[in-house]
Amino acid sequence: MGSKTLLIVTVALATLAHVAVAQPVSPTADKWRAPSEAAAKPNPERQKTTAPAVGRKLFSRTCARCHEEDGSGENGGAANLSCPEVQEQSDGALFWKITNGNTTNGMPSFTALPEDVRWDIVVFLRTLKETNCHDSGGSKGDKKEARPKSDAQNPR
Repeated sequence: MGSKTLLIVTVALATLAHVAVAQPVSPTADKWRAPSEAAAKPNPERQKTTAPAVGRKLFSRTCARCHEEDGSGENGGAANLSCPEVQEQSDGALFWKITNGNTTNGMPSFTALPEDVRWDIVVFLRTLKETNCHDSGGSKGDKKEARPKSDAQNPR
């Protein structure tokens, strides 16, 4: 190999190594945030007395496989939905996350569910009691977008 070819190969490999190191492994994993207009959206199901029960039933069918029946995510490796990092998010932010998912972190999109059903699930999430949140945040990749409880509009 000539010196010119060796130089080109060396520069190419160095550039590739630099690009690989500079790129985050999962650019969206650290910043899974709902757009502000989505986070500000009010929950139309919030005042419905049947919403928590309907949401629980649908959560059991669609979410418990990963998040467990109690929302802890303990055995499925999913976010602990009872922790403050999740509960302090607005209803609109949680709705957006259910709707859009985060496939980078293994959360599928649930756009196939009717909109009112997704809002009912958010209402149910507000009934979860905090469990095992003392470890590293307890919400595995969902420590984003903490919002003041007043934004969440969630009477407990």
